Formats: sequence, structure tokens, C-alpha cells
Amino acid sequence: MDQIKPRKNPSREACEATIKRILMTEVLEHGSNKTFRFASDFMNYFESLYPPSPGLTKQVQRAVKAMDMPKDEHGYFIVNKTNDQVGQDKEIKRIFSSAHVSVNTMEKAEPLFLHVDENAKDYLFHLLLESETFKGKFLTLFPVSGGIMIYTETRNQLVMLLNSLTI
Repeated sequence: MDQIKPRKNPSREACEATIKRILMTEVLEHGSNKTFRFASDFMNYFESLYPPSPGLTKQVQRAVKAMDMPKDEHGYFIVNKTNDQVGQDKEIKRIFSSAHVSVNTMEKAEPLFLHVDENAKDYLFHLLLESETFKGKFLTLFPVSGGIMIYTETRNQLVMLLNSLTI
């Protein structure tokens, strides 16, 4: 008669891989992790695969500690980011808020190219940026080789305005 041996506890590395897989699944299914805050939150999963023991608990705790995962503002683990990345993201978010940043997909934007002599390009660029006449007529403009590139959602109006200024 063969005796069934209980499975041995997983290595710390195996625990780390499993924890990462659990967290990735959580994020893919729910958009973010709103379940796992502590090593103990993973224990139900591990105990379904391995016999519950103090050794298993310690191994999972070691894995979580070794992974050094950052946590969000509610204390949930953030997968696939370092503490430095989370800090950078917080700073970007702060600047976005204070600078009133908005995202424009530019799906409707059309490019316009102004051919300008190199010696006048920078001056004209700054005039267009500061002009009350052109305010709100373009999404962005930037100097490029041979002139100025403009992206606008009101191409026809901008072309008419620019043509009215040409000799």
C-alpha cells in the first residue's frame, strides 16, 4: 500500500511567482488590486495547494517581504512597480493636478506646415505662441527643420487666418 506524502512547502521563489500571478490575475479581472494587502491574504490560495503549516506561512511572508511591493494609498499591493516608480507616478500626478493637465488624443487634429526661413523661424514661433489672434486656434505648434509645424482641429479657419496675413 502506497502512502501519500504531503507536498513539500514551495520555495520562496515559487511563492513569489505565484503571488505575482495572483496579483496579475486580480488586476486583469478587476482593473486593480482590491483584495491583497498582507501576506495572510494569500494564504487561502497557498493552503489549497499545500498542507497548512507554520512553515508555509513563513515562506509566504518571506516571499512577500522579498518582493518589496509598494502599496497604494489604501494599503493594497501594487504589482509590477517599484517604490521608486510609485513615487515618480505620485509626483507626475501632483504636477498634472497643479498644472491643470488634460489629455488630448489629437484624433481630429490636422497638421499644418508653415515654411519659414530659418533666420525668422524662432521669432515667428514666439509671436504665434503669444498672439491673441491665434489663441485657441491650434493644439500645439513647434519649430521644425524648414519651418513651424502646427496641429489644429480648426484647419480651415486657421488656413484662412494665416492666408489673410500673407502678402
